[in-house]
Amino acid sequence: MTEIHERDAMVCRACGNEERASEGYPCNGCGTFVCQMCSMRGVQYCRRCVEQGIAPAGALTAETARAMDGGAPAEGTKNG
Repeated sequence: MTEIHERDAMVCRACGNEERASEGYPCNGCGTFVCQMCSMRGVQYCRRCVEQGIAPAGALTAETARAMDGGAPAEGTKNG
């Protein structure tokens, strides 16, 4: 019998975590994947949109959202 090697994972464009594609939302600026944890923290724009100025001034980033949560890095991050 053949094994199925499908993966339902995407990389969050705000924090870099790999999460299930069905558990996330599109960036409000460009439509790329933003994970559910970032969305629950209030992040609505990916890192690129924030850096390019597409996001409105003062838009919440994954880093500032984590700092507001007590500085704990999200599970599975490369930097945490």
